[in-house]
Amino acid sequence: MGEHSHTIDAKGRLIIPARFREGLGDQFVVTKGLDNCLFVYPQQEWVALEQKLKSLPFTKADARAFVRFLFSGANECEVDKQGRVLIPANLREYAQLSKEVVVLGVSSRVEIWSEQHWHSYNTTANESFEEIAEKIVDLL
Repeated sequence: MGEHSHTIDAKGRLIIPARFREGLGDQFVVTKGLDNCLFVYPQQEWVALEQKLKSLPFTKADARAFVRFLFSGANECEVDKQGRVLIPANLREYAQLSKEVVVLGVSSRVEIWSEQHWHSYNTTANESFEEIAEKIVDLL
């Protein structure tokens, strides 16, 4: 849980907040996420997600497209001694990460957003949170 503002250095290294590092472990998977952010999964969550995705029918174009999207951007990463992770260039480009980033704890994953995209998304979403809650809360 939580929201943390950080900077990404010129080499593409980002400090992962200590509380998130504990949950992610020594090695984890970073991949393209939805809404132009990156998803970061602990190994056990990634394996569980992979199993679910394997059960999708490969004959369905949407299933193939989503699996390609998620797996083509996936990279195993690890934290260095300073608590930093090197975000691969293709993922930095996808999420438009330059200097200022926001790192979010979202249940079983961490999300990495460019600060600009996060503020834009958050502003737009804030306008409709009550409407969204009405639609999904009863589904839980």
